[in-house]
Amino acid sequence: MSGAISESKERGEDFFDPYGAQWDNPFPGLRQAQEFQPVFFSSQLDAWCVTRYDDIVAVLRDTESFSAREHNPRPVAELPPEVEAVLKSWRGQGVSMGSLDPPEHGRVRTAVNVGFTTRALVSYAPRIRAVAAGMLQRLTTAPDFDLVDEFARPYALTAVLSVLGIPEEYHERCRTWSEQRLDLLLRHDLDPGHAAQCARGLREYGEFATAITAERRARPQQDLISYLLHEAPSGHQLTAEEVAAQIPALITAGHETSAQALGSTVWQQLRSAGGWQEYVSGALATDRLVEEGLRFDTALFGMYRTTLRQVTIADTVLAPGSRLLLLYGAGNHDASRYAEPDRFLPGRTSAAPHLAFGRGIHYCIGAPLARMALGIALEELALHIPGLALVPGTRPRYRRNFPLRAVGGLRVRP
Repeated sequence: MSGAISESKERGEDFFDPYGAQWDNPFPGLRQAQEFQPVFFSSQLDAWCVTRYDDIVAVLRDTESFSAREHNPRPVAELPPEVEAVLKSWRGQGVSMGSLDPPEHGRVRTAVNVGFTTRALVSYAPRIRAVAAGMLQRLTTAPDFDLVDEFARPYALTAVLSVLGIPEEYHERCRTWSEQRLDLLLRHDLDPGHAAQCARGLREYGEFATAITAERRARPQQDLISYLLHEAPSGHQLTAEEVAAQIPALITAGHETSAQALGSTVWQQLRSAGGWQEYVSGALATDRLVEEGLRFDTALFGMYRTTLRQVTIADTVLAPGSRLLLLYGAGNHDASRYAEPDRFLPGRTSAAPHLAFGRGIHYCIGAPLARMALGIALEELALHIPGLALVPGTRPRYRRNFPLRAVGGLRVRP
């Protein structure tokens, strides 16, 4: 049981099953856990799940007791040994920032943060807005379309790749590589042939990141990769291997979570009392809609940590080496922090800062960019499709690819 000392009083699946029907609305079960057993063991996830807002924040801030080295989910399917080997080696010698503990984390984060300054973000905004406007202009002529698959995902991917400076001819391959990486980690029905194909793609992903890093080192441009290579603060210069290791993480995490947040936010507003017209009319501010969307349907529902020593969380004693799953989505629906947490209320005031981007030293470095991209997408949607509505009979469902909370089948009409 992941090195645990305490024993779970109930089966974890009684509270939380991210692979079953409960995933469409996990919050009643998680609220029971918060009240009666705020830390419980899930045999499905092989981890101790932490559900309360304050406990999650405390873990994220305590880097002496908890390590981020294995923050990613482990593969849910049994992989062939040669595929497992690729998963361990495809980045080369570099390690993504999210998997680093202090003191290495601080040096890399200081350097990467150069690309997310106010000056840099302002320069990215016009190209991101142009991406959204171009896609929406084409969609306005369609009788209906899938908001996530035909707008949110390609928009979010193109926005991230534009900021990074990835040439357009590689955009489709980056999408495929990202999907293959997620398939290896999150798919239950992964047959050996597809696993081998994904492993080849993952190796290509790493090779591509190395190649474009070398190109930007030799010929810098006005993009994030060039910033990381040439404008790091003194004493925080990254090696080419370190920069290359960040690129796939920024692409995959950046576009997948932003796309899901955009799709879910629009869906919740469409079905709210005020509807889409509340936003189009200007009665609802963009930043309020963005923040409530991020809280209400947290795209990255949880993140893993490993205990470095014996710890106690909510009266549960855990041994060194215990694997924890910090359920951000549960924390964002904690009734001790949010009044009426299961209602979508973009105008809510005096609420605790949500956990969609984490907290502490690993707070999502791309959060300002994500907020900007979400805001631009919503503004352009309101401008180009003010009459946006759900196609009658549409019943969106959440895809079973935990820890991503991704809505599917969101068909809308202009």
